[in-house]
Amino acid sequence: MTSPLIDRLTTELGWPRLETEAALAEHLATPGTHCLFVPGDPVRNLESNDAAVILPELRMVFQHAFDCAVVGDAIEADLRERSGVLKTPSLIFYREGRCLGGIPKVRDWADYLTRIQTILGLQSA
Repeated sequence: MTSPLIDRLTTELGWPRLETEAALAEHLATPGTHCLFVPGDPVRNLESNDAAVILPELRMVFQHAFDCAVVGDAIEADLRERSGVLKTPSLIFYREGRCLGGIPKVRDWADYLTRIQTILGLQSA
């Protein structure tokens, strides 16, 4: 299930929608830091739409220090379990194929800035 605000990330902003484990692995194998947006069900969780509006703004504030992709329903549960970021919506950051950390639920702006700055400062193990 998607919403127009979540669909906008892929249609207007051109972010990939990762629907399979193979697509996820391929995306994470590319160089750089990746933010995976796990929206959850936007019908049951109204915060999903809020996060879909916030994430592009965060990416601009961090001067495109990370790319973004939307995680599809089919692989969402496995990704959340593997990363340990269980609640949605969530932003899960990866570099060199390794999970750096995640931010579950919608946060206030200052919390996002602090958390993302910390995550981006981490080196992959």
